[in-house]
Amino acid sequence: MKTVSVFGATGSIGQNTLDLIKCDPQAYDVVALTGGRNVAQLAADAIALKADIAVIDDPDCYAELRNLLSGTDVDAASGSAAIVEAATRPCDWTMSAIVGAAGLAPGWAALEQGKTLALANKESLVTAGPILMDHATRHGATVLPVDSEHSGVFQALIGEDIAAVERIIITASGGAFRDWPIEDLPNASLAEASSHPNWDMGQRITIDSASMFNKAMELIETKEFFGVRPDQIETIIHPESLIHALVGFNDGALMAHVGPHDMRHAIGFALNWPVRKELPVQRLDLAAIGSLNFKAPEDSRYPALQIARDVMDEGGLMGAGFTAAKEQALDSFIAGDIGFMDMAPVVAKTLDTMTSRDGLKNVKMTLDTVNEIDQLARVRAIEITKTLR
Repeated sequence: MKTVSVFGATGSIGQNTLDLIKCDPQAYDVVALTGGRNVAQLAADAIALKADIAVIDDPDCYAELRNLLSGTDVDAASGSAAIVEAATRPCDWTMSAIVGAAGLAPGWAALEQGKTLALANKESLVTAGPILMDHATRHGATVLPVDSEHSGVFQALIGEDIAAVERIIITASGGAFRDWPIEDLPNASLAEASSHPNWDMGQRITIDSASMFNKAMELIETKEFFGVRPDQIETIIHPESLIHALVGFNDGALMAHVGPHDMRHAIGFALNWPVRKELPVQRLDLAAIGSLNFKAPEDSRYPALQIARDVMDEGGLMGAGFTAAKEQALDSFIAGDIGFMDMAPVVAKTLDTMTSRDGLKNVKMTLDTVNEIDQLARVRAIEITKTLR
């Protein structure tokens, strides 16, 4: 049996992961499951899968979790320190699906076991890509991508020489507002931004898709994971979301990864790697689909993409500042403090301010400095948000 842990088990990626595990429960021994505040879901899954421990991030939810697990063999714990401790428990395969910068610490701890980390937490690579990948190498651990785009690139590169790659094309659905008149975007509501045309995801990532901050982070992830130059990375709007990524080689060939918009495809590939196993996902009927469409993203509609390119060009801790400022801007939009199109200016101004006032580019990247820049960027973003009210 393969021992597995799922961090962020109550979110959309976590639930899809557990769905696959439940399809073949005899193949997996669940060590740890963690969640944010959804105590009932976490407890139910921990009991059903006979996990060793369930950890809820919010300490205020601990009593309820302990009560729900009473009389079972599942241990209960709470808080960020307990989540990191759970990541140190021996485990063959760990899913890192906690949303936000909070996912970095447990993923880092899991790598120290020298096993496999399935990485769905974008922020880990965006904030600390160089030291995270070096950390994996030093401990003999394997990092597998779980984003559908990066899983597609990874699969297209199997048996290929990365030196022969000319470009990597990451596709994007365009999100909820891809067909809206640009002049209407400043008035987009929270409810409208929270509805995705193709994917069933959590609210935060759905809004990030509408603004393309999600894709902006994926551009940075591509650079860090595959070690390619920023000018080799492209993005294109593909409304059907069936081609997840393309890899272009020096002979002019393009290798495309095509599949249904179902995250269980990428999760299942990582869960079963290096073999392929049958997955309960839709089989595409190309004749029924008929055609696939593509168009270039508009800079004025998706300013997050240019911010990401600036971050890649600058390097260093710019990614940590970018991620934290993006999260804070998203919080402010959800709270109703700023408009939809205010998020990108908040992030850009935060990075400009930190570069000029805080010497962001001159700080050496370590796990501690990543965390320090994360906290500082949130403060700067709040300051800038107040000027927009």
